[in-house]
Amino acid sequence: MLIRSISGIRGLVEEDLNRDTIIQYANALHTTLKPGVIYAGRDGRPSGDIIIEIMIEELLKLGRTVIYCGIVPTPTIQYMVHTTEAVGGFIITASHNPIEWNGIKFVREDSTFFHLKDCENLFEAAENFKSDNVHEQEKGMIWEEKNAIHKHVLNCSSLTCINLDNIRQKKFRVVIDAVNGAGSHALPSMLELLGCEVIVLNCEPNGKFTRGTEPLPENLLDLSKKVINHKADVGFAVDPDADRLAVVDENGQPLGEEYTLVLAADGYLKTMQTKEKFVTNLSTSLALDKLALSRECTVERAAVGEINVVNKMNDIGANLGGEGNGGVILRECHLGRDSLVAATMVLNRMSQSEESLSAIYITLPQFKIVKDKISIKGLDKELLLSEVNDLFPDAEKDESDGLKFIWEDKWVHLRSSNTEPIMRIYAEAPLKREAEILIIKIKSIV
Repeated sequence: MLIRSISGIRGLVEEDLNRDTIIQYANALHTTLKPGVIYAGRDGRPSGDIIIEIMIEELLKLGRTVIYCGIVPTPTIQYMVHTTEAVGGFIITASHNPIEWNGIKFVREDSTFFHLKDCENLFEAAENFKSDNVHEQEKGMIWEEKNAIHKHVLNCSSLTCINLDNIRQKKFRVVIDAVNGAGSHALPSMLELLGCEVIVLNCEPNGKFTRGTEPLPENLLDLSKKVINHKADVGFAVDPDADRLAVVDENGQPLGEEYTLVLAADGYLKTMQTKEKFVTNLSTSLALDKLALSRECTVERAAVGEINVVNKMNDIGANLGGEGNGGVILRECHLGRDSLVAATMVLNRMSQSEESLSAIYITLPQFKIVKDKISIKGLDKELLLSEVNDLFPDAEKDESDGLKFIWEDKWVHLRSSNTEPIMRIYAEAPLKREAEILIIKIKSIV
């Protein structure tokens, strides 16, 4: 089954994402974007080579000029669209999905991912595509952009919200685990520019995922060992398309993806000394809310999905936002989750103190989040939500994205995944057991 959502399309290679499907979506993208140049890139999955070849060849037949950046982080394509006259772009990636999957993310002229209406138009165009509707025309041109990563890295090093000199003076020793994905060259290059001593792990962009693709604590055992063995100051891990960043402290302890954004925001506020409005999604930790409150700042919530956070940021004029999966969105760079931006901002926070990362972490509001999921096969999602609806009568309810129950210092959120055939259940409380109990209560009626 081809999964279509605001995150683009994803499916099993050859089974769901086959040549015909790719051609359909190449034509749909051409129809949806206005005339002009399109940027293209992919992550390290071996299947990405043939998929992007088919996409580009079809776009050339349609008269498009395509600038191909090679294997690059998803945010690098967004950055390139943001800083040029391009009318959009696409990235061949299934993000954190397993190796047998691949997908396509679609980028608008403003460098954000397709909005809901854009997606609806794209999907409709793909469904209505007929090969005999394609008209012969002058073939377009393809250009290779070999410096996209370099340009993106330079931008991250010149952000106004960081103190580059302070970071360089610290000469941090950093281990980077890129899961052999799109961040394999970009992250080490950026860290070297920031004056770090870089130790690489899984940094061959061949798509051979030697660990679980998501940078979750259980998948970071090798990174933790390497941080300890090399007496590093910090370890960074990304997912295959390098839009998400997880952090491991000097003791090899994963801090959890939730705290990437919190660390970035803490450093941002220390540098900028401004009153800010942050945006994050409904499944993100309360730690950001509590940090913001302590600095006379505010946090607003959006539905899960990067574009939903971005839209809310635009609505309220927020400069910084993100998601609890390690995604940091900084307006100054571009409006998309960016692991390069996230790593730079975390290092900036570390440079503001003589304390170790573990000591900095302890100063942040402390919450424990638990993540679970259930298969939707044979499941009536609407019936489930209806049965859960009255489970916690003492809680405030938010039904804007699934169903979320909220108390002063804890919450539980049940919603359909945008990228997989599952329903996600997230819960958070000051103690892990409290969060687990909330999830157990929901799963008891499934």
